[in-house]
Amino acid sequence: MSKKKMTHKTDKRKTKNDITNIVINFFNSNSDKSFNYKQVAEKLGFKKPAEKQVVNNILFDLVEDAFIIETSRGKFKSNNRGLFLEGIFERRSNGKNFFVADDDAEESHIFVAERNSAHAMGGDRVKVQMLAKRKGRDPEAEVIEILERKQNRFVGTLDVQKQFAFLVMDSKMLANDIFIPKEKLKGGKDGDKALVEIVEWPQRAKNPIGKVIDILGQTGQNDTEMNAILAEYGLPYKYPEKVEAAANKISDEITAEEVAKREDMRNVTTFTIDPRDAKDFDDALSVRQLKNGNWEIGVHIADVTHYVEEGDIVDKEGESRATSIYLVDRTIPMLPERISNNLCSLRPNEDKLCYSVVFEMDDNANIKKHRIVRTVIHSDRRFTYEEAQDIIETGEGDFKEEVLKLNELAKKLRGKRFESGAIAFDRHEVRFEIDETGKPISVYFKYAKEANKLIEEFMLLANRTVAEFIGNVPKSKKAKTFVYRIHDLPNSEKMENLSEFIRRFGYKIKVDGSKTAVSKAINHLLDEVNGKPEENLISTIAIRAMAKAVYSTVNIGHYGLAFEYYTHFTSPIRRYPDMMVHRLLTRYLDGGRSVNKLVYEGKCKHSSDMEQLAASAERASIKYKQVEFMSDKLGQVFDAVISGITEWGLYAEINENKCEGMVPIRDLDDDFYEFDEKNYCLRGRRTKRTYSLGDALKIKVARANLERKQLDFALVED
Repeated sequence: MSKKKMTHKTDKRKTKNDITNIVINFFNSNSDKSFNYKQVAEKLGFKKPAEKQVVNNILFDLVEDAFIIETSRGKFKSNNRGLFLEGIFERRSNGKNFFVADDDAEESHIFVAERNSAHAMGGDRVKVQMLAKRKGRDPEAEVIEILERKQNRFVGTLDVQKQFAFLVMDSKMLANDIFIPKEKLKGGKDGDKALVEIVEWPQRAKNPIGKVIDILGQTGQNDTEMNAILAEYGLPYKYPEKVEAAANKISDEITAEEVAKREDMRNVTTFTIDPRDAKDFDDALSVRQLKNGNWEIGVHIADVTHYVEEGDIVDKEGESRATSIYLVDRTIPMLPERISNNLCSLRPNEDKLCYSVVFEMDDNANIKKHRIVRTVIHSDRRFTYEEAQDIIETGEGDFKEEVLKLNELAKKLRGKRFESGAIAFDRHEVRFEIDETGKPISVYFKYAKEANKLIEEFMLLANRTVAEFIGNVPKSKKAKTFVYRIHDLPNSEKMENLSEFIRRFGYKIKVDGSKTAVSKAINHLLDEVNGKPEENLISTIAIRAMAKAVYSTVNIGHYGLAFEYYTHFTSPIRRYPDMMVHRLLTRYLDGGRSVNKLVYEGKCKHSSDMEQLAASAERASIKYKQVEFMSDKLGQVFDAVISGITEWGLYAEINENKCEGMVPIRDLDDDFYEFDEKNYCLRGRRTKRTYSLGDALKIKVARANLERKQLDFALVED
């Protein structure tokens, strides 16, 4: 059977530029063959002599542009560099897909047209072939192999027809909806939110074919939407029954034999300070004055690894999850509630097993000595942060002397940290008051007060001490493999951008010099903007200049905290790296050999990746609640500030509640606006009017799309 010719309707309106693009696409699709101008014209359906002559002229233009080469007289072939690259494919619903090569430090985007995508999906590792580059055009590539699928499960809303259904996507990860045969619906009804797995995507099919994995519930219901957010990020939204059953069988008995192996600190004043709604108390503080006048401060951490054995079903589930997840209205624990809220939670008036770092320090918070020991404790009191803060502010309440002494020491530890170059990012967090159905009824901001900082300071001290104990060895010795929490230096280019950006507000910052000098300059800037309208914006830009903190076996120190050695030891109920640290500590204290570095580096990378996913899900849940909160305020006018600039519009953040929405560029209809990426602004071509990051605006709430978690604003002129 002969192949159909590629045909194109030709009329007087088809310009030379149109025909050029058609010819370019033809050579991209036939990059390994040579053609003369008559063959090209015939295959593209250009039959008139004048059209053939235009094609001939275009071929010589493309030779001049080095897009094609003349292989022999009158024969032309794509000037394919034959460059094959591996990297990550990113899909966009508007068809503007792109590829980022593995070794591309600048992360520049190489365009991949939909016809050249081979049905790759966002996040897939792929192999591409670079297409011949035309002068003045961006580089373009074609996917020739999918090396590793990032995900094949998607969340959306079912559109059920008589004989089949479609999953209409919540996210913009796929250009097309997923086709679902009726027998693969798993009881799903029209309008249900569902988790669907792609099982096949035939090469010539427009839509992938999928099957329903789970029905999440009816669209719009709070539980459904929160579970949908988790499923969208590939995070668990329910606990496997087998794991729950295994956790329920763990004995809660503390035997005399176990107590005998430990330091008994049950007679020392001990208490916890946690959020009001917390149930998993994984840290406690003890305090007593010694005969020499110094203070013994104990940082006691739940001994989770005493109960959870390495490699058992509960441990494997915890390692897979790697972290607890905190959405607006719920916590999805890393470990089953039997462990996190019962066995290991340091509840008051109960004996509990702990891993402890016990310090002896003087009145100036100078550490004289410390010990890392397994202990048994008995908490005398459970404080909320608000209760502890009240004692700090009034000097009255239970255990007031102990609380006030701990706060006094914590402030001195904090002062020393900042003197060494630690950075003070004290940003507020958006919180919602929600009713029994999960609907947000008000927005408030959570600020870290002295009680929060008290706990933070002693946790930082314990984490640093444990990391130094393992990592800080004499030069003649090699440190054993360990899990560190590392934070690299700020990106110099981003620091330059920050410096340039804050200049418009009248601020300056030192971007070079010693680590301490730069961190002190950042702190000075944060102090200067404190309480100003631009505070949140400048803090956000400053944070973006920072590297992300991650887990690694290769210690480079923690820049933000100004620590040479740092780890995570203090939250084993909610972070798997802390469980790894507890086990490695036990092994090394018992004289064990170093573990396999490569294996633990893999575990570190998994934990870092899961931490980022959990943070993304948390942000998505906040965004959903913001849109839900604003959905009954359509048409209302608010004061806002420009918080982001893109080529498709500007983002504005409402001052009073920090809800962010977008003003689409298409709605800025008084001029043609162009995006100036370097200066964070949109500039009108005719009027030269600019919209810059940080500008004050009045906006009106125009649309609230819960499915897309998107608010649209309209500008209101003064």
